[in-house]
Amino acid sequence: MPDILHRILDRKLEEIAERSRTRTLDDLAARVADLPDTRGFVAAIDAKLHDHQPAVIAEIKKASPSKGLIRPDFDPAAIARSYEAGGAACLSVLTDADFFQGHEDFVAQARAACNLPILRKDFIVDEYQVYEARVIGADCILLIVAAFAQKEADGDRIYDEVRLTELSMLAAELDLDVLVEVHNEEELEIALGMPAPLIGVNNRNLRTFETSLGTSLRLKDRVGEETAIVAESGIHTPEDVRVLREKGIHTFLVGEAFMRAADPGDELKKLFYGSPSHSHRH
Repeated sequence: MPDILHRILDRKLEEIAERSRTRTLDDLAARVADLPDTRGFVAAIDAKLHDHQPAVIAEIKKASPSKGLIRPDFDPAAIARSYEAGGAACLSVLTDADFFQGHEDFVAQARAACNLPILRKDFIVDEYQVYEARVIGADCILLIVAAFAQKEADGDRIYDEVRLTELSMLAAELDLDVLVEVHNEEELEIALGMPAPLIGVNNRNLRTFETSLGTSLRLKDRVGEETAIVAESGIHTPEDVRVLREKGIHTFLVGEAFMRAADPGDELKKLFYGSPSHSHRH
């Protein structure tokens, strides 16, 4: 597991301990009962696919460890409205503060500004964060298989599949959908064994931070037609979209290409629908 992921996960455990002191797990659990229903993240994707449209999970992201500050004029509510007008199926909102300059409040701001379901994009390793995701207004959580890897003495990785499944089942109990992120064949096998997952293939190599669409194309061959996979990272041109769609991949998570544009929703239309003026409101 690369150093950056190690550092992020170590920091997450500290963060959970700090937060638990001010708001306990019991406090969070008590709040859940009074919350409105979630918006149906997977259902929103399915609706787009049923219409033979690309299902775009549009990301609200201020910064990243590899690129630094991506969007200086950062207004989650305005970005959410722009994405909704641009035809996004769902939103992905970064909530990690230390490495991505994210915040929980960005989920609430985005939710209040539009009707799209929201993925809480963070490094979730503990039930506290699952309850927290529900309380802050998320409709889906991200579980990264690589975050559950432990290295054995012989260099092999073993994955805490029990923990992954427990968190996935807790999410389902709380009416949250789950996006399970994988980077390779080994992680894909684990994801396929989990209860009803939406599988995201991250095209970014966690060691080098380079991206290759080949990862999505290769792993798509390993899953049946009935399993929709989400291509994540490295999607920058209409040609990238065409290559993936020809291979039967119609769900995408895109952040940086939109975040660098003056109007993120217009950029979404250009990338996926061919023209900024082409509206896809129903």
